Amino acid sequence: MQVRRERREDGRLLTYFTEDAGGAGEAGPGEVAAGRDAEGTALLVTGGCGYIAGPLVHRLVAAGETVVVLDDLGTSTGRTLHPQAHLVRARVGDALALRQIFARWRIGAIFHFAAAASVPDSIRDPLGYYRSNVREGLTLLEQAVAAGCPPLVFSSSASVYGVPERVPIPEDAPLRPVSTYAETKRAFEAALRWVGQAAGLPWAALRYFNAAGADGPWEPKDPETHLIPLALEAVRGGPPLRVFGTDYPTRDGTAVRDYVHVADLAEGHLAALRHLRAGGASGAFNLGTGGGYTVLEVVSAVESVTGHPVPRIVAPRRPGDPPESVADPARAQAVLGWTARRSGLREIVADAWAAMRRAYGEEAAG
Repeated sequence: MQVRRERREDGRLLTYFTEDAGGAGEAGPGEVAAGRDAEGTALLVTGGCGYIAGPLVHRLVAAGETVVVLDDLGTSTGRTLHPQAHLVRARVGDALALRQIFARWRIGAIFHFAAAASVPDSIRDPLGYYRSNVREGLTLLEQAVAAGCPPLVFSSSASVYGVPERVPIPEDAPLRPVSTYAETKRAFEAALRWVGQAAGLPWAALRYFNAAGADGPWEPKDPETHLIPLALEAVRGGPPLRVFGTDYPTRDGTAVRDYVHVADLAEGHLAALRHLRAGGASGAFNLGTGGGYTVLEVVSAVESVTGHPVPRIVAPRRPGDPPESVADPARAQAVLGWTARRSGLREIVADAWAAMRRAYGEEAAG
């Protein structure tokens, strides 16, 4: 490994690591790690060590792409990152690190995942969420425009719809966020629209419904917020699952959600990039299945897959939780050619269970 150090404009030291035989170099906060393919064309993935971004990075590398991941490792160790991806350890709002990336690689496209993503935390700390998800995102947009406006695929959220007027939810439904997190996603979508109009930046905002399952390496989160991992942890002896509300106007009284396998979400990002590269129109797209499951139906699937009961307690409804949130995915199907293919509930749960057991060093489920 060759090492080269340079002084940044702000006086901080940058260290470049050049691998002799492939693989990712790793740098400390605010530093850039680069391999010997540096200065070629690359794809930039912000938040690339995350749960949804990880499977996309693996697909991009397998397709022969040079991938630069920008991640501050604040919520991940980076252990699951593909070894051939180049890791830049910095926040997405670090303009100097971004300038180094755009100077060192010709960035052909950007996948923007980096964000603070806890609804309760966003309500407690709205300024922090605006800082992380809007202000820092605008720094990325500034650098993208300066670099010639490569296509940008944004990790948005179905939470921008708030409590929907009708279900399934189309993209032209009113956007009525009920949390700071959702509002920051809506705000960045608006920034993309205006910047795209003014500067010619091609963009797609992918409004995920409930990301679930596992695809490849998986890393436990602390704290975990997703229903299926929480139910699986309860099976393994963790805290009982909290079921928020059993008095909704649904078939069993619990909330209905549209669960999408992370593998399908990764494919959705590839489809969005193909669309933009072909000159397709910018816009927002729902990534969902068009169907939903109640919390108790998910619990039943977990019990069936694991062979164990899910310890659970009933808790009050959470403010702003809609009774039902299900996508109308027709636009993504028609325009992007994307359909959720691995998002059956049993497959989602089985993949998550197997990945969790591997992560804890247990035998994979049969």
